Amino acid sequence: MDNPEEAFELRGMDLMAKRGLDFETLLNEDALTVRIKCNKTGFKAVTLPLIVQVENINDNPPTFAKEEYVLEIDELMPINSSIGLIEATDLDSDLLYYSLDPSTSKYFRLQTENYPKLLVQKIVEFDVIQKMTLILYVQDTPISTELDEPSFTATTTIQVNVRDIDNRPPWFQPCNKAQVGIAKLCYSSGYKGRVNLTEKVEGPLQLQPGPVYAKDGDKSRNEPISYRILKGNEDTIFEIDENTGNITMLKAADIAGPITLTVLASQVTNRDQFAIASVTIEVMKKSRNPPRFEKERYEAYVYTTSGPDNMVMRDKTSNRPFRVKARDEDFLTGTNPDIRYEVQYSSYVNVTTDGFVVLKKAVKTESFALQLRAVDITTGESGTAALSVQVIPVPDQSPSDGYRAGDMALLGFIMAALLVMCLIVIGVLISKLRKGNANALKLSECLGPCLKLQPRRRPRDSMQFTNDGFMTEGGDPSRGGGLPPRRSSGPDRRPDSIKTARARALIRERQKSPCSSCGSNRTSQANHVPAGSSPAKARLGPTGQIRSILAKGKKRDERQKSVWFKESADTSEIQVEIIPDNIGLKPSPEEDVESLDADSTSSLPTESEMELGELTAMITQQDMAVQVDNSEEDKEDEKENGDKEDQ
Repeated sequence: MDNPEEAFELRGMDLMAKRGLDFETLLNEDALTVRIKCNKTGFKAVTLPLIVQVENINDNPPTFAKEEYVLEIDELMPINSSIGLIEATDLDSDLLYYSLDPSTSKYFRLQTENYPKLLVQKIVEFDVIQKMTLILYVQDTPISTELDEPSFTATTTIQVNVRDIDNRPPWFQPCNKAQVGIAKLCYSSGYKGRVNLTEKVEGPLQLQPGPVYAKDGDKSRNEPISYRILKGNEDTIFEIDENTGNITMLKAADIAGPITLTVLASQVTNRDQFAIASVTIEVMKKSRNPPRFEKERYEAYVYTTSGPDNMVMRDKTSNRPFRVKARDEDFLTGTNPDIRYEVQYSSYVNVTTDGFVVLKKAVKTESFALQLRAVDITTGESGTAALSVQVIPVPDQSPSDGYRAGDMALLGFIMAALLVMCLIVIGVLISKLRKGNANALKLSECLGPCLKLQPRRRPRDSMQFTNDGFMTEGGDPSRGGGLPPRRSSGPDRRPDSIKTARARALIRERQKSPCSSCGSNRTSQANHVPAGSSPAKARLGPTGQIRSILAKGKKRDERQKSVWFKESADTSEIQVEIIPDNIGLKPSPEEDVESLDADSTSSLPTESEMELGELTAMITQQDMAVQVDNSEEDKEDEKENGDKEDQ
């Protein structure tokens, strides 16, 4: 009997396996051939081949060649780039199922579950992560295999190291970081320094915020950097060290003002990686005096209830804020506009640019001390002073002790509103006066004597008072009614027909009859009225009080007479007539007798004639005063013209 690998034996008529058969040890043969030879006496021997089929079962787990794999990759590899292929083997099957631990698969993924090729899922940056560990699982059955089926798994660890590539230029320090897409930038605000005019500084210049220094933007590479001045050093005043970046002076600056240098920093091994920064050096006149506080020590106070943004008080009894001031004797007034104040050694307060100290938070101690510093930002010189702040309780104040800031603000608002309203009213009044309203001027002239005010001077031709308003449209020229009536903007105040007839009769009588006392005609007296004076003057009554001689519409005192104004060719002349009350009326028998008595005594002046004389004298005096004023004004004008011609 041919018995391969001595795996079988005969027990009677049965073929038995002597040991367990392993499919994986059969040299990839899935069948064994057993030849059984049968012998019988008197017969020919017969050989019977028997094929034993061995079925493969899942009895072996998959395995990886290594327990840990190490991969080296470059940063910024594109997405879907392959970083490696790691496979497992299984003696039972040729199909395995792979997966990555989700907690470690943020940046990578498998191409398929049956093909464990690692691909980039997210761009890896060296600045973010330099090393990561992946866990790879393998299973010889599908992941959804039911529990009753045998299944075997295996795991391995993959260590991924990220290499930093030369992808960033040098960065000047300090710098402000920014990101554009996946690219990271770090830009510098530049450097600043100061030197005195006509003075050469020995050694490296002191710059702010520090010396010129740049480093490679790729952290792990740290390529060497070299420096040079590209622009701004045309007068060769400065020099920069190629290796360190320190700037020194070759000679003194002879012109005041800023000098801006453009500095280049580049990699020694790769000049394509470079950066540029500006260095501004201020050349100024030398300062002789640093800022100094008015006192070396100050005391101030805060209330126990004071909180953030409350000011520190100057004393205990008032609400005046505490303020410090530093003087600079380099300035004539002692005030340097470039002084800035700082607080040192305290977190309770801040100081404003005006020197007021303001709380940042509530004070929980009984007192605290700090140091104030005044810095001249143009020269860097400074002065210090000590400040001690005491915490005191809030004093009891009555409403009369002071006003709050809100009260003062409300009062200021009300005063401002009242001021605006007054300005508006004054503007309206000035506008009306400038318009030259005739009625307003008339009213002011009439009320001027009563209010003891002088009316505004105006040209003589600007306004005329005539007697046309007292005449009818068809008046007789011989009786003073030939002029047509003048219409005015004011209401019509013409008297009735009886008073008009009386006025005409009086004018005709006075133009014809001679004066009994002097023999001259009682013609109307033309008088000049000064500009700005009232054409209708008041006269004194029996008691010395001022009475208007234009009063009408009411019963007048018998001593009061009407006045008649007549326009002449010269607009500055006014003819005045005294109008008796009984003119134009039919006399009664008693009045006829009185008229006869009056004729017999015509040589004596009547009361009416006396009043007419008083009025005429008063107007003549005014006219003479106006002529004197005009002559003085003419002399002053001639004197001014002569002075101008002499000049």
